[in-house]
Order: sequence, then C-alpha cells, then structure tokens
Amino acid sequence: MKKTIGVLIMFALLLSCSNNAKRHEFSLDELQKRTFRYFWETADPVTNLIPDRWPTTSFSSIAAQGFGYAAWIIGIEKGWVTREEVALRVKNSLKFLYQLPQESQTTNIAGYKGFFYHFLDMKTGYRFKQVELSSIDTGLLMAGILTCMSYFDQDNPTEIEIRKLADSLYRRVEWDWMFDSTKYALSMGWHPEKGFIPSWWLGYNEAMILLIMAMASPTHPIPEDAWQKWCATYTWEEFQGYEHVNFGPLFGHQYSHMFIDFRGIQDSFMLSKRIDYFENSRRATLANRAYCISNPLGFPHYNDSIWGLTACDGPKDTVMLNGDKTIKIYSYSARGAASNYWVDDGTIAPTAAGGSIPFAPEVCIPALRAIFNTYEDNIYGIYGFRDAFNPFYKDKYHENGWFDMDYLGIDQGPIIIMIENYSNELIWTILKKNPYIREGLIKAGFKGGWLTN
Repeated sequence: MKKTIGVLIMFALLLSCSNNAKRHEFSLDELQKRTFRYFWETADPVTNLIPDRWPTTSFSSIAAQGFGYAAWIIGIEKGWVTREEVALRVKNSLKFLYQLPQESQTTNIAGYKGFFYHFLDMKTGYRFKQVELSSIDTGLLMAGILTCMSYFDQDNPTEIEIRKLADSLYRRVEWDWMFDSTKYALSMGWHPEKGFIPSWWLGYNEAMILLIMAMASPTHPIPEDAWQKWCATYTWEEFQGYEHVNFGPLFGHQYSHMFIDFRGIQDSFMLSKRIDYFENSRRATLANRAYCISNPLGFPHYNDSIWGLTACDGPKDTVMLNGDKTIKIYSYSARGAASNYWVDDGTIAPTAAGGSIPFAPEVCIPALRAIFNTYEDNIYGIYGFRDAFNPFYKDKYHENGWFDMDYLGIDQGPIIIMIENYSNELIWTILKKNPYIREGLIKAGFKGGWLTN
C-alpha cells in the first residue's frame, strides 16, 4: 500500500513538473513543441480528425484540420515524429476525408460540391448539427492539404497516394458554384435547409488564400477579375498612426500569411501603396498593440507587453462597470480594433501576438514572454498557451480574473506555423513549389520577388 501511494505521489510530481509554466524559461522552441502536441495527441486515433477545442469535448474544426497538416509536417522537420509515421497518418486522413459522403441531404453527410461543413463529428466525420457548408473553412483545409501535396514528394507508395488524394480533394471543390455572379464574390457558405448565406467575401480579411485557390482551380475556377472586386472593397486608412488596409481582428492579417509568403510580391493595389501585404500585416500588428497601449477603456492589465486582440474565447455575455465606463463582455467573439471596427472587452488571446511573430518579432516575442511570466500556469500548460484570458473579469468563480481552460485548434495553428515561418520559412517554402498557389497568385496579378524568380 505504501509503495502504491509513493508511486502515485511520484507520478503527480512528474505531471506537475511537466505542466508548470515556471519550471523553465519561456522559449519559442518549447512553445512550438507543446503546440505541436495539441495537433498530434488530440486527433482521433481512427478518423485522425482534430478537435475544435480541448479538453472540452467538441466536434472537429475543418480549418483546424488544415492547420494540423502543416503542424504535423513541422513535427517531422523538428524531429519530434518521423516522416514515415506522419505520411501514414496524412494518407489515412486524406483518404477518410475523400471517402466521406458528399450529398445535398441534411444528415449523415460531410460536405457537398467538394466543400466541407464547418464542423464534423469527431467519430463519424458527418456534419455537426446544422452548421453551414463553409467556404473559408474549406479553403483553410485545402491550404493544409496542398501543403501535404507539395511536401510529400518522395517516390514511394504512401507519398504518391498522398499527392493523388490531395490533388483530387482540391480539384473536386466547385468554387464556381459558391460564386455569386450578382455580388461578384464567393458566398460565405450554404445550408441544405435554406441555400446560400447572404454574406460574401468582400473587403480585406482572412479570405485572400480562399480567392487565390478558387481562381487557380483547373476544374471549377472563379473569374480572375474577382480579385479586383475584392481589392475595390478595401478600407485603406490610418489607425493608431499606421496607414494600412484595415481589418480589426488580427487573425484576418495572419491566416493567409501562414501559407503564402507575401514578402516582395505585389498586386496592383499594393503596388499603388508602395508596400506589400506582409508590410500591411506588420502595420496592423503594431496598430493593434498601439491601441491596447492607448487603452481607451482603462483595463488595468493592458500595457506595452500585455496586448493582442483577435477572435477567441471569452468569459461570458454580460455587462460590467469599469469606473464610469460600461463594458460589454463577450463569450466567443471576434475581438479587434481598426478604423472601422471596435470590439474590446479586456480579453487577450496569445495567438494575436503568436500568429504575428514574422511581422513584428521585436514586439510579439516579448508579449508572449510577458504573458508567460505574468500569468504562469493559469494560461500556459501541456499544449502551450490556452486560448485567452481576461484579468478584468471577476465573479465568485473567478476571483483572480478569467482564464480559459481550453486550447482552440484555429488559434493554436497560427502560433506553431508562424513561429516556424519566422525561424526558417518552412511552410512558405513548401507552398512556393505548389503549382496551384503560384497560378492563383499570377491570376490575381501578383508580380515580383520569389514569384517572378
């Protein structure tokens, strides 16, 4: 009995050491490794689907699935897993996705016209409840799939099958069916119960990569001049001292850049502004930080190191007072600040700084370090940074502020992928070789830099 108790105590101590943020100094390598483990360890052992969040039981997010493919490849290059075991998992995963039913019915299906539903059941791969057939989430899934297509280039049966499956999954997406010829833009989605969602991908946001892949399709392309309509709806204004194409939540300045290196390549709009989209994201990052430093709502935890507004979890939907200011608090929300957008309730998401590291490492890395050092294992654990925190929000259950218990796949992805792009440009380099990405950029009118070379 004493021996059993001793073993249990030793196990508890080891577990505590592995999860306690203050057992070691902050490092990007350790953060990447822990974040990789989210994508590797939480995937379903049969379907290989990656959960939307953990440890709360959830469905799979197809966007997180796309991020996961890139994360698995990073794991190979870091030596955390072997190429052979990842290749086998990718092959099985792509085969599973390809064989899922694609029909117009409302249940027991995974997608339609090559698109996938936003959330899928972890065990069956079928549509979760009545979520939409999502154009952007399918796009982010396809970005991960094309990463696999270009990375697994060896001449063996497993990698040959990966390339064939990846190509087939991409080619069967009917982008032109999702394109609204009246609005001259892609719809945000479709429900079998009521048809297309009356919202379209216009204005600057995370959908750049979606349009690029849709224009490049050899089977179901959208018109090339859709890119010009997209650019015509930009909001170019100064915010917090930085002129740039505005979009409030930082994820809109990160997602496409996770896969495409926009440094030195320009479309006609960016040529007219004498910058590129990478510089635009740098300015958006610095403006986001500057807004938090200005702190118009007076949150006590905001400073030059604790900042970062983007879409993330939050405490709950309620209202609180901060002095003479009434603060609307949100649960999940697309937080952000821009000339034409303002959603701020004191909730900070580490992915805001983590996903912007290549743009402004001089402020993003210190932000992650400050969050790590200030909040310790309230915000940092087995899979790196939990999704979000809000020290301003307090109630009887959160006397020291609110700290999320969950990790979210769509917020974990930008952290691991953008650290890797900052360190050695891995995902950027892989997709520079992809013929569909190159074709889409050329059709959109991008020139210069690596694209010309």
